[in-house]
Amino acid sequence: MKKVASLRYGVIFKKAFSQPDVFTAFVKAILGIDLEIDYVETEKSFNPLIGKVDLRFDLFAEDVKNRIIVDIQHARYEDHYDRFFHYHCAAILDLIDSSKSYRPDMRVFTIVVLTSGDRYRKDVLTIDCDPKDLDGNGVDEIAHKVIYLCPKYANDKTPEAYREWMDAIQDTLDEEVDETYYHHLAIQKIFTSIEKSSITPKERADMIEEYSRAELARKEALESWQEGKELGRLEGKLEGKQVGKLKATYDIAKNLLSKGLNVETIAETTGLTFAEIQNLS
Repeated sequence: MKKVASLRYGVIFKKAFSQPDVFTAFVKAILGIDLEIDYVETEKSFNPLIGKVDLRFDLFAEDVKNRIIVDIQHARYEDHYDRFFHYHCAAILDLIDSSKSYRPDMRVFTIVVLTSGDRYRKDVLTIDCDPKDLDGNGVDEIAHKVIYLCPKYANDKTPEAYREWMDAIQDTLDEEVDETYYHHLAIQKIFTSIEKSSITPKERADMIEEYSRAELARKEALESWQEGKELGRLEGKLEGKQVGKLKATYDIAKNLLSKGLNVETIAETTGLTFAEIQNLS
């Protein structure tokens, strides 16, 4: 067994997958594409901005020869589907520099790794941008694609090419892996690069900071939920009192009507409107 840092942390995920040979091997397994790249950018951003948000891509690589862009995101957000689809669209928009053509000369792929699980409990979800007919058949017009991977839910039906990578990512989360279970050289290289003995003080500090931010967000979410629950209970109690009070007022109005009092007098006594009293009659 090998002691490793968890790929749950962004700093560790970037350290592992920013190695060009690891990045290309992962892309080959997930997309079936052979990338030719010399380096992988981390914290990639666009200048000028695309839209109103200053985006930061965790891992970004551009194969100029084969005209392919692939970005890999390490996700720990409630809105990761919308968030990273937005990132994906921004990467496409960055390629369009003229209204003379809206067809970018590069294909854009986004791979999102959901290391913290997901509410849908699916191993693989995709957004395929190619137009399709009513039978679901594509026309091979638009190649861009987003793939969401959730290693926690890998199963026997998960594509074999994906499985070893997803199992390896999930295996690191308890900070210990059985490296003999994995045969891919790039995966072995990941384990070596994130071995606990190789983690620098700066990386360790970044892990602690990330953990603290996550715990704070979790605590705030829990407190917000508890406050909302208590507020709902109080509102329900108040609403019940108001309903009871209104019913009592209606009963008084009905009683006064039965005694022959006119509407004006009843309205003045109960505070009800003429229409409300007429409806009671």
